Formats: sequence, structure tokens, C-alpha cells
Amino acid sequence: MGKALNAERDYVADATAYAQGVVSGDILACRWIKTACQRQLDDLKRHDWEYRFDAERAWHICYFIEQLPHIQGRWKTRNITLEPWQCFVLTTIFGWVDENGLRRFRKALIDVPRKNAKTTIAAAVGLYLLALDNEPGAQVYSAATTRDQAKISWDIAKRMVERSVGFRRRYKISPLAHSIAIEDNAAFFKPLSRDADTLEGLNPHGAVIDELHAHKTREVFDVLDEGTGARRQPLLFIISTEGDNPVGIFAEQVAYAQQVLEGRHEDETYFAVIYTIDPEDDWTSPEAWRKANPNLDVSVFEKDLSVRCGQAQKNAESQSSFLTKRLNVRVGAGNAYFNMLAWKELCFQPTLKIENFYKKPCIISLDLASKNDIAAKISLFESGKDWAVFGTFYLPEDAVARGNPNYDVYRGWADRGYLTLTPGNVIDFEFIERDLQLDGKNFQVSEVPFDPFQATQLATRMMAEGVPMIEVGQTVRNLSEPMKELGARILSGKIKHDGNPVLTWMIGNVIARRDAKDNVYPRKAREDNKIDGATALIMAISRKILVLQKKPSVYEKRGLLTL
Repeated sequence: MGKALNAERDYVADATAYAQGVVSGDILACRWIKTACQRQLDDLKRHDWEYRFDAERAWHICYFIEQLPHIQGRWKTRNITLEPWQCFVLTTIFGWVDENGLRRFRKALIDVPRKNAKTTIAAAVGLYLLALDNEPGAQVYSAATTRDQAKISWDIAKRMVERSVGFRRRYKISPLAHSIAIEDNAAFFKPLSRDADTLEGLNPHGAVIDELHAHKTREVFDVLDEGTGARRQPLLFIISTEGDNPVGIFAEQVAYAQQVLEGRHEDETYFAVIYTIDPEDDWTSPEAWRKANPNLDVSVFEKDLSVRCGQAQKNAESQSSFLTKRLNVRVGAGNAYFNMLAWKELCFQPTLKIENFYKKPCIISLDLASKNDIAAKISLFESGKDWAVFGTFYLPEDAVARGNPNYDVYRGWADRGYLTLTPGNVIDFEFIERDLQLDGKNFQVSEVPFDPFQATQLATRMMAEGVPMIEVGQTVRNLSEPMKELGARILSGKIKHDGNPVLTWMIGNVIARRDAKDNVYPRKAREDNKIDGATALIMAISRKILVLQKKPSVYEKRGLLTL
């Protein structure tokens, strides 16, 4: 946004040039944007499939938006002017159609830092879905966690309508107090939130879901998603900046989008752009800022970022905020100890399978914490020069009842096989004992370190079965150096994981309690932020270090990895 309006502008050419510039490296971008651009360029070369690119429809959405006025901020022009990256997003989403001329993409995730004009574009998209998408009786919603948040993009859309006399008259649109309506075909655009009187009976043609990271539950998303079934070409247009919660519906959508972009999951109806930095980037550099902020020098300014970056380098809390809100990096807990960008980018190995370690030596550790909460079993193997970690987690069935903390997240993990649910309101330790016995048959289990809290009886039974149980108390002496070692291995990518979302969540929840001797101890910022899997992994590393210290050559050569 910022150039003069040009009715003859070739938006598709601008979008293609942007994609080519990103892929070639002429335009700075992170790996996810490179992947998204490469996907579009590859799709344009495909012929033997069910979709075609309609350049006229791609052009039309962009031309429509450039007829709308700016509502917020100070701009060089009265009307919106799209930047190349916005042309890429819009032409890709709206240009692809199937053999019946219906839109290919049904969900679009626009994950970008603050101040990159995403709300303005979302408001314009909502108006297009309302009036120009050829959908009789279109129901369009601006959705958020609260009504005030939901009204932000909707209010921008309403003021656009109020200031666009020709648009209002041509499509007979009425900007009302709580709705933007087209009475002739019973179409409307309304704000919607979780605190609405009811979320039932919706039949949305389109929805702008604002700041999805702030949604504590998946209720609004699921209602809108499930409600689109009767529509021919619905669109959920999701816009958000990262938050500090590594679980929930937004984290789920980002993880899914990354799988689609990487080709690990095939979904031709899901579009995503994720503007952030790469793990190896220096987050204090202007180059990193440009990668994450496609509207730099337009609605985001280097001078402002420089000031905020300076503050971030002096204060841990400011650093977390800068990384999350200005560079779109999810950092987990407010003062997360482990580098989660490195954990997700350097340590994640999609092809890692525990079956590949059959009959290999391993350490299996247990953190049973509380019988009415998550219990963790962690398996640690050597994988060449690296370590490989796998997590198994247990939870009583009653914990996924509506109203319990994290219940909807837990239910989703259980449905996907990441949580083992045991009957009742406490964990049935027989499930864990059976798994330990099976591990003993499948692997060379050298030790099973465990926290004696809640585990004494289980340990006694397992020792009677010949399982090599080793008590590891939760002390600074036992956990400090292993915690530092884990942090260093994450930074260097020398510990690999298979993407288990429960373990990732728990790693991201760890904050550090430090003492005068610079010892560290794992803690959590709040009760709902579980860290049992991370604690169990640290315990396993504690025992691993003791084993390695019996081989002086390893640590004499390099010493412990340090942060």
C-alpha cells in the first residue's frame, strides 16, 4: 500500500514476479514463504489435475480492494494500494478454481507480524465475500474471542462501505449498527464472538477469523468450519500474529500449514503464508526484520523496529514480546528457557520413527507428577552423533471433560494418538507398566530413571519384574547440568524429535529458576503449562551424562555443551 492507484495494473504479473523474486533470493523471505511461493509457481505449471488458474478472478479481487478507501493511519493515497506480497496472497487464494468454476482454497492462513495491514485486507476480503462472490444469501462473519475484538475488522469494513458511495449504491448495501446487509438477497456481514448468545445454526459462506492465537478454545473456529458444509465455495480467512501459547487451535493450524507447505500432508484446499525469521537468523539485524515484515517501509518502519529491538536486548520480557509480535516467532512461556525456534526447525526430523531403533540401547524415564494429570514416559536413544527422543503421555479420561483446563487441546491430542487416555479420574498406572514391559522386549533398556514422587509403588512392581528402575530426585544437583545440556543440544540441533506436539508444548513451557551459582532448575510459569515431558527428558539426560562420563574421551574432547 502506498503507490498511486492504477486501474490497469496487472496484479497477477506482480504476484508472479514476487513469487519468483522470493524463490530466487532477490526478495528476502523465510523458508515458509519460499515454500509457499514455490508451491504456487509449481502449481501454475501443472496441467493434468482438477484445478485451473483463472487470471480474471485473481485480478478482480485485487482491483476491488484497490477501490476501497484507507480507514486507519496516514497514507499517501486515499485508496488502498496493494503491495506485491498482498497481490500474491490474494491472487493465489481467489485465482484457483475447479472444473465447475468454484474456488479451490477453502481455508487461508495469513500469519504475519503486527502492523503489516492484515486487518485492513481481511476487512476488504469480507466485503468481497459478501457482495461480489456470487453467493446467494451469503453469511459472512468477523470472528474473534470477544465481541470488541470481532468488531475491529468488521468496523473497518463498515466504514469502507460508508465512504464508498458507488459501491454501496451498486450492490444495495446498508451499513447498519450491527450488520452490513444486502436485503435483496438476505446477505449480511456481522461480528461474531464466543460470548455471543448462541453459536448454533450458522451457515457461513465466509469468515474472517481475527487473531486466532488469542482463542483459548477452538469453539468459534469449529462452529464456523463445521457450518460451511452447505456452501459451494466457503472461505475461512484466518489472520493472526504469533502468541506465546504453543498449543490450541492456532498452533494446530500453523503446524498443519507447515505440513502442507512441506508436502508432508496433501491438502489442495489449504493456503498459507507464514512470515517469520529462520532459526539461523540474527534477530537483531534489519535483514531479519525484512524477512518477517513484508510491509517494511510501508506500514512497518525500520526506525521503530530498531528502537524496540534495542529495548528487547536489554530486557528478557521485551525480547519475548519483540520476537513474538514483531518477528512472528512463537517463544512459548514468557521467559521460555529453551529456544523453541531451534527445537522446531533444527531438531525436528519428520522421518524419525521409534521403530527404527528396535533392539537399540535406550534410557526410558518417567515423570508421573500427579495421578489426575499428564504422566510422561520419555525414550532417549543415540542416533549417530545426535540423540533421538520420543514421548508417550498418559491422562485420565475425565481430564478431557468440557470445562477442565486445556480440555479441548487434550481431546485433540488424544484423537490423534498423542495422549493415551485411561478410564476414570486418575491415571491407571497399569497402562504405563504394560508399556514399560513392552519397551523391555523391543529395546535394550539400560535404565528407567524416575521421580519417586507418585511412583514408589510402580517402581517396586517394575523392579520385581526385572526393570532397571533408577530413582532420580528432583534436585538442582540432578537437573541443572542436564537442563543446560539439553538447551545447548537444541541450539545446535543435536537432539532430534518426531514432532510430538505434547512434548513440544512441554519443552516450550519450561522457564528456569536460577540460583547464585548459576544453577538452573525447570519450572513452569503457571499451573496449566505442563512440563512433565521436559522434566522426564532432563532426567534421562542426567543419566546419559553419567554413562558418558564413564568414557572420559567423549567429554575430555569437547566437554559439556554449554549455552
